[in-house]
This record gives sequence, C-alpha cells and structure tokens, in this order.
Amino acid sequence: MKSPLSRRNFIKGGLAGTVAATLLKEKKSQAADFEGYPQGMGVLVDLTRCVGCRSCEAACNQEQKLPPPEKPFNDFSVFDEIEHGQKRRTDETRYTVVNRYDIPGQDHPLFRKIQCNHCQEPACLTSCFVNAYTKTPEGAVIYNAKVCVGCRTCMIACPFYIPTFKYSSAFNPRIMKCVFCYDTRLKDGKPPACVEACPQEALTFGRRSELIKIGQQRIRETPGKYEEHIYGEHEVGGTAWMYLSSVPFDKVGFDTHVPKEPILNLVKDFLGIVPMVLTIWPALFAGFHLLATRKDWLKGKTEDEHEEE
Repeated sequence: MKSPLSRRNFIKGGLAGTVAATLLKEKKSQAADFEGYPQGMGVLVDLTRCVGCRSCEAACNQEQKLPPPEKPFNDFSVFDEIEHGQKRRTDETRYTVVNRYDIPGQDHPLFRKIQCNHCQEPACLTSCFVNAYTKTPEGAVIYNAKVCVGCRTCMIACPFYIPTFKYSSAFNPRIMKCVFCYDTRLKDGKPPACVEACPQEALTFGRRSELIKIGQQRIRETPGKYEEHIYGEHEVGGTAWMYLSSVPFDKVGFDTHVPKEPILNLVKDFLGIVPMVLTIWPALFAGFHLLATRKDWLKGKTEDEHEEE
C-alpha cells in the first residue's frame, strides 16, 4: 500500500501554494495603485430641490429594463415602508430608490436619492480578484457578469453597501447595481435617464470638477441654506455622485464616518492577503486531512505486513 502523504509532497504542495499566493498578491498590489478619473462625469444632487416624485426611479426602471415594481411609481406609501429596520435600499429589481426623511423642527421632509456613487477609486474594483469591475474614463463603475465568480467580496468592500446579489436565478447569479446608464447614454455623452427625467432639476449632470464648483457656488451665494460641505467631494477619495443638503448629512441617512481617503488605501494590505488565504488554506486543510488519516493508513499497513508473514 502506497502512502497517501509524504513529508516531501506536503512541503512541495505548501511551496506551490505560497508561490501562487505571492503572484496573486503582486497582482493585487498593482491594482491598489488605481487612481480613478478625476475629470470624469458626475451628478450633483441637491436635496433641497427634490420633492420625492420618484420620476428618477421610473426612468431608471425603464432604461435598464428592470422588473416592474410591486407598487406603481406614483404610489408614495413606499416612503412609509421600513425593510429589515431600515429605509428602502437598492436591490436586483431597482438600481435607485428615493427615501423620505422627516426632519425635527422642519415643516417639510427631505428626500434622498440612493444609487451607486461611482467612486473615483472604487473599493469594489480593488476587492475583485477576477477584475469583474471597470472604472471607465467617463466616470462609471461598470460590472462584467461574464467573469464574475459570485464571491460577493465587492458587497463587503463597498463603503456604501450598494452592490446586491441576484438570487432569483440559480443559473444566472450576478451582482446588481447602477451602471450610470453607461452603455445606453454615458459613453455617448448623454446624462443618465434619472437626471433627464427629474422635473425639479434636483440632479445636475456634468464634469465632476465643474459640479464641485457649482456646489461651492450655491453654498457661497445662499448662506444658511446648505451645509458647508459637498458630500462625495472627498469621501472615500471622492465619488462621481455628490450631494448638497440643508441639514447635517447624518440626518438624511448618509454615513458621515467614512474616511476621506480611498478605502483601498486602508485595506490594500489586507486585500493582498486575501488571495493568499484562499490559495493556501485549501492546501493546508488537505494536509490536515491526510495527517489525520495517516493513523488509519499505518494501521492498514501493519495488518498487511502481518498477513504476509
């Protein structure tokens, strides 16, 4: 009976895993140098202008050919819905949602549109070890389902918890999120469907650098109307979608604790280890299994030797 494990083979397997992990780590380190496209396009969202009409939701649904909603887009009872203790969020059936926030001391609520913010240096892109994500020169963060392996690391990496997983199809699972209408509009210089549909001009499309100037001008020319900050100008290294608000951003559901620098700067060392863990652990567990079964092998070998005698 031939031994299923030898010290030499175990060491060779470990070295092979280490070499493979080193190569993957080098690839990840190169990805962490990604710097985005500061002169790409973007959208400035002015929360003081949004009236919660949900026209943007309807336009997105039609443009992206998403399933019809459970409630029509003119049904505003959705603003009272709380899902899992939270406001509505994007999922496989909707790439954008509008939520209402009742502000204490104010006579009228504020409405906030939520979608992928298309970060300048996306954590989803850096965390993906199969390169399923691309940051285009136009500013969009797009996704290639053909190369995705369904690991869902991007869902964990995103600081805004935007990517969701399509569970409804067992044969075609994929990540679902806003793609900035890249294929149908953005690559041709057109604004996304939601911007074009907004009747209140709450959404302004243009070059990101120019939108920052517009936001700063609005803040400067109307003292007291806005918070003196453009959310997304610096958060996580900057985002293509940016916001103006008349109240502190945490009052309308924004995470004000995200870092100013890109997420990848904080986690690139860890992300470099992830492929190593994925590569070495299977080899280690295989080794542990073989070591655990070595006792049975030795017992069988001893019995065979006794039979031969």
